[in-house]
Amino acid sequence: MIYSDKNIEAAIALKELIFVPNLSKDQIGPASIDLKLGPVFKKYNKEKLKYLDLKKTKLADKHFIISNHTTNSCYVLEPQEFILACTKEYVKVPSHLLLRMEGKSTLARMGLMIHTAGFIDPGFEGTLTLEISNHSNVPIVLYPDMYICQVAVEELKTPSEMPYNKRKKSLYLNSKEPGQPSINNLFEKK
Repeated sequence: MIYSDKNIEAAIALKELIFVPNLSKDQIGPASIDLKLGPVFKKYNKEKLKYLDLKKTKLADKHFIISNHTTNSCYVLEPQEFILACTKEYVKVPSHLLLRMEGKSTLARMGLMIHTAGFIDPGFEGTLTLEISNHSNVPIVLYPDMYICQVAVEELKTPSEMPYNKRKKSLYLNSKEPGQPSINNLFEKK
């Protein structure tokens, strides 16, 4: 079942679904929640990383250029540029709910693609990492605190027996900035 605004507000009031900072009334739509862009942006440092070998590359901070911005500053995303960012909101999802994230259609119509794994598991806690790319032929200016994506809340038929925060395979728990990719779960262990 997908939650309506009434269900979303009730889950937040009961502190089942937690957002820090608290959401404003404007952020809750008929069946989704608008989330804001955080102030940290990461992109691959071409000087330190010539290519990504998905079996060998262990990414570290030296492989990224990190930009921190304030609410009044901006990040200019060039055509065909790809960055990692995250939501301003830190979210805590209980074991009986999950979130589905999508980019905002207004931004997509401008050529700005916002993606994430799309599926935020029961038991996840942290900011949501966003994969952002500019598919237009002109630079796009991004501002921290602008609405960047939306999440729908879905209820599971039964609570998860092994939520994200209990799994040993979980890689991105308690993130507070854009999560750097980890290749640990891409291949089966032998």
